[in-house]
Amino acid sequence: MTKTESFTQPELKTPGFTPFMYISEQPLFHVARDVPIVDALNQASNLLFLAKSFAVDAAYAKGCDRHAWAAHYLAAMGKAVVDDVVKVLERHLVQASAKTKG
Repeated sequence: MTKTESFTQPELKTPGFTPFMYISEQPLFHVARDVPIVDALNQASNLLFLAKSFAVDAAYAKGCDRHAWAAHYLAAMGKAVVDDVVKVLERHLVQASAKTKG
């Protein structure tokens, strides 16, 4: 099995540990668990693309200050998804490394 194949196996899914958007030091949302990581990364890419677009609008267009807040929230959501996927990939790599050594 190649490294690329190990990352796209269906059993690699989000653990759902990563919170985002805190209210009074308590997370309002968490990434959903059991989402295939390929789907999660596709969604993160979409969120971050929109965040970038809103940030550009907020920076250059007059009267688009609200776009900065949209960019902020979309970026936070995208980052949370990527962070959650990284957690499962790190765990998977540690387990794969342990199997090859032992």
